Amino acid sequence: MEEIDIALITKRSIRGIFALTSRTFVVQLIGLVTSFVLTIFLSPSAFGVFFVVSAAIAFLSYFSDIGLAAALIQKKEPVTDEELKITFTIQQTLIVTLVVGAFALSNFVGSFYDLNREGILLFQALVFSFFLSSLKTIPSIILERSLRFEKLVIPQIVETFFFSITAVSLAIAGFGITSFTFAVLARGISGLLTIYIISPWKPGVGFSKKVLSRLLSFGVPFQTNSVLALIKDDLLIVYLGKILPLSEVGFIGFAQKWAFTPLRLIMDNIIRITFPSFSRLQEERSALSFAVEKSIFATSFLIFPSLVTLVILFPYFIDLIPKYSKWEPALLSLGFFSANAAFSSISTPLTNALNAIGKIKTTLYLMIFWTVTTWILTPLGVFYFGFNAVSIVSAIISSSAVFVVFLVRKYIDFNIFKVAAYPALASLIMGVVLYLLSPTVISNAYTLIFMIVLGGVIYFSMMFIMAREQIIADIKSIKTNLLR
Repeated sequence: MEEIDIALITKRSIRGIFALTSRTFVVQLIGLVTSFVLTIFLSPSAFGVFFVVSAAIAFLSYFSDIGLAAALIQKKEPVTDEELKITFTIQQTLIVTLVVGAFALSNFVGSFYDLNREGILLFQALVFSFFLSSLKTIPSIILERSLRFEKLVIPQIVETFFFSITAVSLAIAGFGITSFTFAVLARGISGLLTIYIISPWKPGVGFSKKVLSRLLSFGVPFQTNSVLALIKDDLLIVYLGKILPLSEVGFIGFAQKWAFTPLRLIMDNIIRITFPSFSRLQEERSALSFAVEKSIFATSFLIFPSLVTLVILFPYFIDLIPKYSKWEPALLSLGFFSANAAFSSISTPLTNALNAIGKIKTTLYLMIFWTVTTWILTPLGVFYFGFNAVSIVSAIISSSAVFVVFLVRKYIDFNIFKVAAYPALASLIMGVVLYLLSPTVISNAYTLIFMIVLGGVIYFSMMFIMAREQIIADIKSIKTNLLR
């Protein structure tokens, strides 16, 4: 596998961000349209079943490779074919064990959540799709370590297309939960075939105790982080599915999906690039500091105004769309999940940087703290205040991003105010204007679109006034790396 210098890292990272952002925007747009159609034709309880069962399947993925993939991406030296085969062998051994166990427990899962036969078949389809997804790991590692992100997004587009077409067609035809069952199978098969066409790799078996031990020194703490994230988020949803009505779980999932959409559209793409890019720069601290600042500026520049616009204008969106008033109870949760997303747009790039420079135990301690506080505060909040407490607790805990900033500055020199203050202020000004004007201006879909456009004009105008030199310099750098 090729090793690349700083100039090529910069070039491929910038091109990767644009490739992933532009193409993933198409993917997310398809996903949003799909969700919109499905929320019309499916009931909140059907969404609740899919949300809970998907969270249960996500539980399996955190035990599928014990961090070996991340260890290969973070590794300073070139990756060998032997290491790829060892990773494949260990991962598939774990996954086959998990898949067999999951199929054996299908009826137990069904009785635990009072699922009918359709719900159990959905669970089994997701288990098989999980197995198919695991087979994509090595081709993905090869592309990701080489920073060839423009190719990585293609399987995602194909998967989304097949999932959406299948789910929407069957939902309109009245198949209910079964729409999801066939959709996840179509997604898994299409994605697997596509990535092996783009990044061919011949599967092989291998084992070396010495190589495995070296990879596990980073992989185990990294995967422990992921397991804690599972316990903090997905396992919490599984728990909520047992103590709350599925309709209320559906409200939580609805609010979380919309609030986290800017993260999925923007930050996921940047984070996908920054971990391997930061890893390649771990010995060049000056370049790393610059890269960290640029990643935070990019996320805050795009995510802050998106979240403010979403929170202020979404109530009008619900009022204007037929059959959407049923989601009104989710509005409060939408606001607090949006606060969570804003803080996460700062803390996630920073923890990513810690992982890239090998400070994996530091992020592990942070994740332990976030997990413990989530599981203490959320059940108490739900008991006293109902399902909205889930989002409120998540917003409170995510505010610890302030502490993460000070922690990361011990290892990497960066100026958080330089890169996040102007987007925050410009978003605040835009939000105040939208809040004051919307009640008198918005009366139909056209005036709602007008307010969205107006908000964009106000935000970008304020940003250009406050950070003109920085924006111009970034545009020149982007043009240089995209065109040369």
